[in-house]
Amino acid sequence: MGSYFTSELHHQLREDVRGFAEREVRPRVAAMEATRTVQHELSRLIARQGWIGATVARQYGGMGVGHLAKTIIIEELSRVSGAMGAMAQASQLGVAKIVHFGNEAQKKTWLPAVAAGDCLPTIAVTEPESGGHVLGMTASAVRDGDDYLLSGRKVYVGNSHVGDLHGVVVRTGPGSKGLTAFLVESDRPGFSLGAPRDTMGLHGFSFGELYFDNCRVPAANRLGKEGDGLAVAYSSSVLYGRANLTAVSLGIHQALLDETTRFCTERHRYGQPLYELANIKLKLGQMQSRLMTARLAAYHSVFLLDQGASCDAELMNAKLVNVESALDSARNAMEIHAAAGLFTDRPIERFLRDAHHIFAPAGTSDIQLLRLAEVALGTAKGSWSERLSEYVRTEPARAEAEPQPPVKVPRQLRTAVA
Repeated sequence: MGSYFTSELHHQLREDVRGFAEREVRPRVAAMEATRTVQHELSRLIARQGWIGATVARQYGGMGVGHLAKTIIIEELSRVSGAMGAMAQASQLGVAKIVHFGNEAQKKTWLPAVAAGDCLPTIAVTEPESGGHVLGMTASAVRDGDDYLLSGRKVYVGNSHVGDLHGVVVRTGPGSKGLTAFLVESDRPGFSLGAPRDTMGLHGFSFGELYFDNCRVPAANRLGKEGDGLAVAYSSSVLYGRANLTAVSLGIHQALLDETTRFCTERHRYGQPLYELANIKLKLGQMQSRLMTARLAAYHSVFLLDQGASCDAELMNAKLVNVESALDSARNAMEIHAAAGLFTDRPIERFLRDAHHIFAPAGTSDIQLLRLAEVALGTAKGSWSERLSEYVRTEPARAEAEPQPPVKVPRQLRTAVA
């Protein structure tokens, strides 16, 4: 199945990422779990491999290898550390808004820095009161001459405490046409971070709170036109968030199976390996079957995305199948390990905790099922994959027709961008 979708490029990329993850990430996992601190240094080291620029075109210094390659990168990092897989996916999610909605000046300013690993972008949409209800947001931006003043709070922002450039969607007017997106550098006056909070899993990854107190942002940092914010938010979640989180789940799922089969080979009962027990072998078979099905759904969905095909339903289904399968296999793994799985000298309990973190972002399983039911009933409200493809085709002409004001580069990146 893997070879059906993948090429030699993908196989080599997998080997490269896997080797890096074993050498550089695995030795740090124990400390990450013990301290629960945000991994600034390791996040930068991963970014400097160029992998955050997987979907950035080569003309901007990126890899230009597409969504399937991006999935493999996230999957292999997540196989060793769900936290670092989550870090990579969150930054690649942040890339999407610039790739698809940035004007040429913004792309030339930021994408080379992202591709080089000198800039980690984020996307900030969710608010404490509105949650996943995007239109319920209240954070706002008010025009003030050549600038906007942003006020409000965003929560559950992936890479909140390592991010350099935050893609923030706020309200500039009423209704669905009243949302606008901005690029906000982390060194801007009026911007601040909430204190890091302890979490159940993904230790080393930051997904915290951003505060804006009359944060002055130039109009040159606006993504698209006023009113494009809903498209930025939804397309990022539907096309990138679901695919990226699917990849994290897939990597954790593979790690669950790897560790459990190793345990069943090493542990003996009644004079034979544990896997010889019929009930254990059945559980291993279930885990293997789920993983194969989950990988098929994951690769197929991003293969279609790379082809420019309509694939909203496939992306929803891939996240649903992968998240639920990983959670089911985590339970099987805990059952097989029994009491041994409760101690932190084995990674099974970490995989279980990390897998739960992928459930809610970009829509819970209930949300995916509701949207898939709309597909079945023929009541789905259009295809974001088709809309974004159309936007990309028309954007260059619009970008050339509009004057492009200079974009301010934050102090910490001036050397890198130059």
